[in-house]
Amino acid sequence: MASSSGYSLLEVLVAVFVLAVGILGAAATQLAAQRTRHQSSLMSNGVQLASSLADSMRANAAAGAPLLDLDYDAAADGPPAPTGPHCLPGDACSGAQMAAAELFRLKLAVHAGFPGGRVVVCRDSDVWDPARGALRWACGGDATAPFVVKLGWRGKEGNGSDAHDGAGEFAPSVAIAWPGAAK
Repeated sequence: MASSSGYSLLEVLVAVFVLAVGILGAAATQLAAQRTRHQSSLMSNGVQLASSLADSMRANAAAGAPLLDLDYDAAADGPPAPTGPHCLPGDACSGAQMAAAELFRLKLAVHAGFPGGRVVVCRDSDVWDPARGALRWACGGDATAPFVVKLGWRGKEGNGSDAHDGAGEFAPSVAIAWPGAAK
């Protein structure tokens, strides 16, 4: 019998198939990691923005009026229009002007930094909806309830479709609450 050396065509095809499956698996893992990194970045930026707004409202009592009951949806309302002076910290502006400038900067940050972002500032003592297992946009409005900043954005599922909760909506991703006296 003659001995043959080398690989048969079938062995080469199996090796190429195994290599292709491995490459596709690595690519899928990279895409999932990229998506997770992006969502983590949005969450981190959202917490920083909501915390910064809460700090501004605590520091400027006049900010309570224009910022309380804020409901800005970047997808529905579009880009914000500038109003009044820019009023940076240290400028000679009234509390109301500082609050208006803060409101504009907040809307601009939500519009530019979060895909289809939405921010709600209100009084609410029950931000969690146990039936849906998510934060809720609706606010109670009780004068004794804590101030709450709720921030969310329209995320994507693994297949590229818009992410929705059980009610078919996107829920807030961040909620920062702090006690406050009625203004």
